[in-house]
Amino acid sequence: MDAEQITGVFGQLCSLSTPVSAHVSEEQLPEVRVFKVTAEWSQNDLVRGSRLQYSQQWTLIADSNNHKNIRTVFPSGPCAPVSGELLSELSPIQGLRAVIREAGSHQLLEIWDSHGLRKGLNLSALSLHGKVYDDAQFGCLSWSECEKKLLYVAEKKKKNSAAERVCEEPACRKDRSVYCEDWGEALTSKSIPVICVVDLQSGDVRALQGVPADVSPGQALWAPDSQSIFFVGWYHEPFRLGLKFCSNRRSALFRLELNGHCERLSGDNLSVSCPRLSPDGSVLIYLQGKVFGPHNQCLCLQQLDLKSRNTSTLVDVVNRPQTGDFAGVYEALPSCCWSADSQRVVFSSSCRNWKDLFLVDRKSKQVTSLSDTPPVPAESYFPPPPHPPPSFPSSHLHQEHQREVEDSSDCFKRYGSWKLVTVQRDLMVVCCSSPNTPPTLRVGFLPSEGEAVSWRTLQRPAMTLDFQWTILDVTPPPEEDNTNYSGLDFSAVLVKPCPLLHETRTPLVVFIHGGPHSQFPAEWNCTTAGLVKLGFAVLMVNYRGSTGFGQDSILSLIGQIGSQDVKDVQTAVLTALQSDKTLDPKRVAVIGGSHGGFLSCHLLGQYPDFYRAGAARNPVINVATLLGTSDIVDWRYTSAGFQFAFDNIPTAEVLAVMLEKSPITHAAKIKAPLLLMLGGKDRRVSPHQGLELYKVLKSRGSPVRLLWFPDDGHSLSRLDTQADCFLNTVLWLKQHL
Repeated sequence: MDAEQITGVFGQLCSLSTPVSAHVSEEQLPEVRVFKVTAEWSQNDLVRGSRLQYSQQWTLIADSNNHKNIRTVFPSGPCAPVSGELLSELSPIQGLRAVIREAGSHQLLEIWDSHGLRKGLNLSALSLHGKVYDDAQFGCLSWSECEKKLLYVAEKKKKNSAAERVCEEPACRKDRSVYCEDWGEALTSKSIPVICVVDLQSGDVRALQGVPADVSPGQALWAPDSQSIFFVGWYHEPFRLGLKFCSNRRSALFRLELNGHCERLSGDNLSVSCPRLSPDGSVLIYLQGKVFGPHNQCLCLQQLDLKSRNTSTLVDVVNRPQTGDFAGVYEALPSCCWSADSQRVVFSSSCRNWKDLFLVDRKSKQVTSLSDTPPVPAESYFPPPPHPPPSFPSSHLHQEHQREVEDSSDCFKRYGSWKLVTVQRDLMVVCCSSPNTPPTLRVGFLPSEGEAVSWRTLQRPAMTLDFQWTILDVTPPPEEDNTNYSGLDFSAVLVKPCPLLHETRTPLVVFIHGGPHSQFPAEWNCTTAGLVKLGFAVLMVNYRGSTGFGQDSILSLIGQIGSQDVKDVQTAVLTALQSDKTLDPKRVAVIGGSHGGFLSCHLLGQYPDFYRAGAARNPVINVATLLGTSDIVDWRYTSAGFQFAFDNIPTAEVLAVMLEKSPITHAAKIKAPLLLMLGGKDRRVSPHQGLELYKVLKSRGSPVRLLWFPDDGHSLSRLDTQADCFLNTVLWLKQHL
């Protein structure tokens, strides 16, 4: 297998599109109702080395007297490329389309109607603010109810030119190099956001006044009166902590009137995000969590009655779900998540090894699953292997090999991941995928009580790969039980080639997620699919502390990193090897990024004779030396079992515990060849972490190779970086397995 073949496989798989947004419009005709679903997709283009966006539209015909019955789904027309769009939003009544577009060094605001471009503003030329925020953390583009105003968030204007500086020259020179805090990894250019309002009739743009000085505003939306707005404010005193992937930052929900009066609507010392206004304008829902502690956690869904000002909990934190039950809310809400009657809320969330689709009724507060579980042919199930002997952890295997099942109305698949894209006019648009099936869109109307959703697929997936995938539920042995959170289990997803091309056993790649409080759901993963297509089996482990297993599981990892999570991964690997005799126990490798890289290096050091090779992306190597260089310094304390406060000063005791929990303490025992991949601009895990291990291994003559990406950050998300990492990882595994 050569580099060209590996790159070809990666190029084929990574170029498969992913939906990023959708919109639903409706037209009532005499005998039918016509729904138009417009989706925007993201697609990787290795030739250009960039990500493209395009739009696609489908027409659905539903019965006039029973619009929940979709008669026909017409094929979509040609895809239309979308160029340079940062943000876009359709107005609720007239269907006007607002777009903030980047053109060269300028940012433009455009308003489009059925006749073309209605209005355009060069926001950069106005020089009223800096760059518009288009990130998921702060960014927004919201129409007022009267459709005469728009709001968005941008960086506060800095006084850079001599004409703009009114101070004396000595003072100007003094302030020129003052340090300016930002919001950390992937938000490096975000420091002081301001909420901006555009009057579309006059063309005036202004930054709203009245936001408290100690908060940074974002996620703004109009109140029903069009004279005030709601926004989330993140407290940035005494200093900013990284926000990316962190739902535990102190923040609050605010209401700001256009005249500058501002009030806080949520409690103090809480974490708040994703405010969503009901269609009738009476209720505002939002997600709420605790400050500090795990940087991703189980959240509660709050509802604020705007008339009475009463706040109540709609969905509470789930500490320990029963098998098969709803496991809690762990993910952001889509921008449109309400039913048309303002009585129900739809959302997606992790549930063990799945991403599932849920509905909560405001009156009963009952949460129900909406995902489809059609019958699967008997031949698609494989008989479970024999139970492992007592020396191995107990496990329960559940085969989920994918086969299509046809019925009179649709092509059904058993998907592992259901993610809500939008729900408008009670029509849900959902992205579905599995480890062997790339993302596709399905639609279905919200059901009446006691009914099931009749799902329809808008377009078949571009391909379905001939893989087997299996869910392993694992119970830790008694000696590895957490006495503070006893009885917790965890799971893993095993994906392997099918059918096997030869009699020899398949090498196993153990793939560990970062976070650590995140999840490897049974969904499409380009890296996993590429490895399996090239002949490897992949085991994706959701160790205790992963999302989707309840808050107790998340809390169980606090103070136990480097021990509980390492043993969980090893337990899952032994379970898979004992349960599936097609896997080769003599050819096992481990890969992962961030905390997954931390665990990969731990496993190589703690089980030096078990693993044959490893690959780690931006791994945490020495928690003690990372303490002063990470944008999430709070997690460095919490993960080691210490309380964080902004005025913490590390002690010898704290540093000793952090060092003890670090992979660097096992570095001398590492025998397996290790590939390190580091981003030179990583703000979360300094690349010097990986360099520290690299130098130790080099000094001892251990086989190690380091790839350095000077212009990439923690996620190593540049397309050329991803292609390079995949190629080198596969070549490394092929060489050493």
